[in-house]
Amino acid sequence: MLQAMLAGVASIKAQQTRMNVIGNNLANVNTTAYKGSRVTFQDMLAQTVRGASRPTGNLGGTNAIQFGLGVLVAGTDINQEQGSLNATNRPTDFAIQGNGFFMVSNGERVAYTRDGSFDLDAAGDLVHRATGERLTGWLADPATGDINTNAPIGPTSRLTIPIGARTAVQETTDINWAGNLDSRVFTAAGLATTQSIVRVYDSLGGSHDITLTLTETATPNEWAWSAAGPAGSTVTGTGVLTFDPANGQIVTGTPGTIVLTPPAASGVGPLNINLNFDGVSQLATEMQVQASSQNGFAPGSLSSFSVNTDGIIIGLYTNGLTRPLGQVASAIFPNANGLERQGSNLWRATDNSGIPVVGTPRTGGRGQINSGFLEQSNVDIGNEFTDLIITQRGFQANTRVVTTVDEMLQDLINMKR
Repeated sequence: MLQAMLAGVASIKAQQTRMNVIGNNLANVNTTAYKGSRVTFQDMLAQTVRGASRPTGNLGGTNAIQFGLGVLVAGTDINQEQGSLNATNRPTDFAIQGNGFFMVSNGERVAYTRDGSFDLDAAGDLVHRATGERLTGWLADPATGDINTNAPIGPTSRLTIPIGARTAVQETTDINWAGNLDSRVFTAAGLATTQSIVRVYDSLGGSHDITLTLTETATPNEWAWSAAGPAGSTVTGTGVLTFDPANGQIVTGTPGTIVLTPPAASGVGPLNINLNFDGVSQLATEMQVQASSQNGFAPGSLSSFSVNTDGIIIGLYTNGLTRPLGQVASAIFPNANGLERQGSNLWRATDNSGIPVVGTPRTGGRGQINSGFLEQSNVDIGNEFTDLIITQRGFQANTRVVTTVDEMLQDLINMKR
């Protein structure tokens, strides 16, 4: 009878553990990116009174006689399934749709989290709001915007977004022209000409106005072009545009190239600029040719940013320039259930989780990043309440076992009066 009481006590302890896990799950039902847990039980060592025997010529085999000694907690499993995504419209809130973890650092070690509630601190670093730990990733080259995702990620790999502090310029290398050259002017007296002015920018953001001149030649359907710069500068490069008389479309002469040498006082070298005339036609209508676009920008400061599904942080400057600032790193594990909770929605790698495989979002089985969203807890309240009832009944049933054994022992003691 004492073994029955001990088995009941062991079950009571196990049910208490399960109740603790259920209570923790329900307490974190609204915790960002919380992953629910469950308790699994295993039977305790069974006592063998008689072992099993094999059949003989005269008798059949007999089964073993055993009785169990109670129950033990086998483990607490983590449900790593994704929670639903909630829109927050904050650009620094990130949610991973699919596999993967954000990597955050306190400067000494890297931890992992699905909680994407980040913010910018006074230094412009993206930090985890709950802990202040910095989000890790790869920074882009300030001049070109190139990102080297082959560089190792460590505790010092931070993502910095210096709003208002960083300036950027872009030198003009391409100009696209569009418009029409009147096909009727060749029959008129003299050689027709038209001019158009476009502003370009050097490597320091200085502006220079270039005047393009198109002049009809003595050859039908042919126009010569030349360019001139502002006072004190020189421009080299000329060319000829030829058009198909049947449809007025350009045949030869695109692209062309000019070299603008600004004044020495500007402190910049020559600008090599490609001219694209694919948008110019020669039709029997009014004449107008102008620059449709050029890829240079004046100096501008970083005003805002966005994050795409690949985790690339795109900076938007006041001059209209957009340029990558960095890329968020993502980690996956061979066994994500082997991670160990550290509190504050953080996890650490263990021997059974395996080594983290770090890479960019949307590659190698890693999920995409959704900016302006947060992942919700994956706790199912209905399942938790059901388990709560089952656990309560299991606890009550085993307290009845202890009470019943106690009454039987009392009856046994009362046999001697």
